[in-house]
Amino acid sequence: QVQLVESGGGLVQAGGSLRLSCVGSGNIFKINAMGWYRQAPGKERELVAVSTSGASTNYAESVKGRFTISRDNAKNMVYLQMNSLKPEDTAVYYCNADVVLTSRPYVFNYWGKGTLVTVSS
Repeated sequence: QVQLVESGGGLVQAGGSLRLSCVGSGNIFKINAMGWYRQAPGKERELVAVSTSGASTNYAESVKGRFTISRDNAKNMVYLQMNSLKPEDTAVYYCNADVVLTSRPYVFNYWGKGTLVTVSS
């Protein structure tokens, strides 16, 4: 019904930057909250940043001042600009969205398959 596809991950040196993108497709009527989570090896998945439908944003303390989330609602896209990357930012980054479907007036939560970000020291 709905697919979220991430892109933009890769290998970068500490202090570098990456920009992640996520696009939603399928039976989307509207996307409410849309954001990014990450999961490092041996750790639980954690919130990185989220943007609500009202354009407010929330960030994990560990990324405040370094990462910026933005959205293009017309394209069903969310971005994560990551600056001043640190080795501890190494993780698989997942896109997440609360979607109202065209066929059903309810909100469903979807995940992308993730994109790997590796930050070398």
